[in-house]
Amino acid sequence: MIENRAMTKPAFHEIVSETRRFAETAKEFTSLQEFLVDLIAERLPYYNWVGFYMLDPRDENFLVLGPFRGAPTEHIRIPVTEGICGAAVAQGETVIVEDVAADPRYLACSIETKSEIVVPIRASGRIVGEIDIDSHALNAFGAEDRRFLEESAEILTKYLEK
Repeated sequence: MIENRAMTKPAFHEIVSETRRFAETAKEFTSLQEFLVDLIAERLPYYNWVGFYMLDPRDENFLVLGPFRGAPTEHIRIPVTEGICGAAVAQGETVIVEDVAADPRYLACSIETKSEIVVPIRASGRIVGEIDIDSHALNAFGAEDRRFLEESAEILTKYLEK
């Protein structure tokens, strides 16, 4: 379990509030994604890799890497049939993996990654992308992380639907 998780509650609330405010005036979706990625990476130290994968509008069988913070990844394009990211699309819901080494779906990016959470982003009722977070700690993500990231995804959904 992550130490000082209780201290993240205010950070979750602040990030969501600031992202909502930014979304009101953001000129483009990418700037909103970059804003959110920067806030999360800066304020949640156990979120070691923070990024977006969006469905390729030319081929929805692939997720394409969007804005991210963390170590570079070779996974620029991921088939929706592979990895934890693909599982989130296929299942249509948030996927939390407590120990990536124990999950055969995991596409290794970093030997330091121990756990992952992937949260779908929807627009007009269909999945268009996802928020992907990796941690160097086992079992890093719980119900509060899920709620926080799903609320963040909802802000993105509302932006895309306006």
